[in-house]
Amino acid sequence: MTVDELYQDLHAHPELSFEEHRTAATAAAALRDAGFDVVEGIGVTGVVGVLRNGDGPTVLLRADMDALPVTEDTGLAYASTASGVMHACGHDVHVACLIGAAQELAASRAEWSGTLVALFQPAEEAGGGAQTMIDDRLYERVPVPDVVLGQHVGPLPAGMLGAHPGAAFASADSLDITVHGRGGHGSRPETTIDPIVIAAAIVGRLQTIVAREVAPQETTVVSVGRLQAGTKNNIIPGEAELGLSVRAYSEEVRQRMLAFIERIVRAESAASGAPEPEIAYAETFPVTVNDPAATERTMAVFRQVFGDEAVIDPGPVSGSEDVGLLATAAGAPLVYWILGGADAEAYLAAAKAGTVDRDIPSNHSPRFAPVLQPTLDRGVAALVAGAREWLGA
Repeated sequence: MTVDELYQDLHAHPELSFEEHRTAATAAAALRDAGFDVVEGIGVTGVVGVLRNGDGPTVLLRADMDALPVTEDTGLAYASTASGVMHACGHDVHVACLIGAAQELAASRAEWSGTLVALFQPAEEAGGGAQTMIDDRLYERVPVPDVVLGQHVGPLPAGMLGAHPGAAFASADSLDITVHGRGGHGSRPETTIDPIVIAAAIVGRLQTIVAREVAPQETTVVSVGRLQAGTKNNIIPGEAELGLSVRAYSEEVRQRMLAFIERIVRAESAASGAPEPEIAYAETFPVTVNDPAATERTMAVFRQVFGDEAVIDPGPVSGSEDVGLLATAAGAPLVYWILGGADAEAYLAAAKAGTVDRDIPSNHSPRFAPVLQPTLDRGVAALVAGAREWLGA
C-alpha cells in the first residue's frame, strides 16, 4: 500500500480519542513488516516501534492518531465513513507520513546507526494521550530518546515546512463552569436568582481579561465556546453552564489568566447572591517549547534538503499540543514543525486577496482536507531528513 493509499484509508476510517484500535493495528502491522520491535497498548491504544541499528543516538518520531467529533463536509471520494467523526485535524496525515518514514529509514539502515523509535500516540485531542503513555511506563518499555521530533499538518502551502524556536504552540486549558441560581416562573423573576443573567455578565467580563489584565505584548486568548441554560421560555432555570478555552505562551501568564477567570466567575455569582459556582478543569495542554539549538539544527537540514524557500518561521501558533510532554519526560530537546497541506495555488490567491481566513479551511473545520501531494511526500521526507540528521552516520 502506498502512502497515498494508506492516508486515504485512514481518512475514511477515523477513530476518536482512546478508540484508535484500527489505526493502532495498522501502524503496528506496518512497523513489524519493516523490522521494528513493536510494543502495543501503551496508554490504552498507543503503539511504539523500536529499530535498533548499532551504536548511536536514539531518535523518537511521533505521530498522533485520533480524530474529532466533526461531520465531514469535504466531498472527498475517501471521506469519513464514520458518522459524525472526521480527521479534521490531519492526524491521518501524521500517521501515514510516520509509517512511510519508518519504512524508508528501515530500508536504508545501512546508511545510519543508532536507535529509531516510532511512536503513535492516542488522544492528543483530549489532551491526555502523551501523559497517559508516560504514566503507563513508556520509557521503561522503550528506549529513552535523545531528541523528540514531530510535525503537524496545517493550512500553509503544501510542502512548506516551518518551526518556531522557543514557545511554539500555546498552552490550552478547558474549563467547565456551572453557575447556580434559583429557578422559578418567568413571570416572577424577583423570586429567583437568574443564572442566565449571571452567565451573561461573566461572558462580558471575561472579555476584559485580555484587554485589561494582560500586558499588550503578551498574546492570550479567552473564548467561551459553550453556554447552555434553560428548557422553556417561561421558566427561569436553576443553573447555567459555560465552556471556556484559554490560551497563553508562558506559564506565568497562564496561571494569572486562570486566577482572573476564577475571580470573575465567583464575584459575579456573589454579586447576585447566588450559591458558590463550580469550576472544573478538563483538557490541559502545556506550552509547547521547541529547543532553540535543536530547532535551528533541524531547520538547517531542511533548508539544505528542500531549499530556503520551502522553510519558514511561522511564529508562535495559537493551537496547542501535548507532544512536549514526551520530550520533557525524557529530558530531551523537542523539535516540532508545521507541514503545509493547503493547495498552493488556492492559498496564494487567497493570500493576495486577503481572504486566507475565509477561503482556506483550517484544522478542525469540517472542510479541512490537505491535498495529497506534495503534502505526503514532503511529510515523509521531512521526518526522514530530521531523523537522519540526529542519528549516527
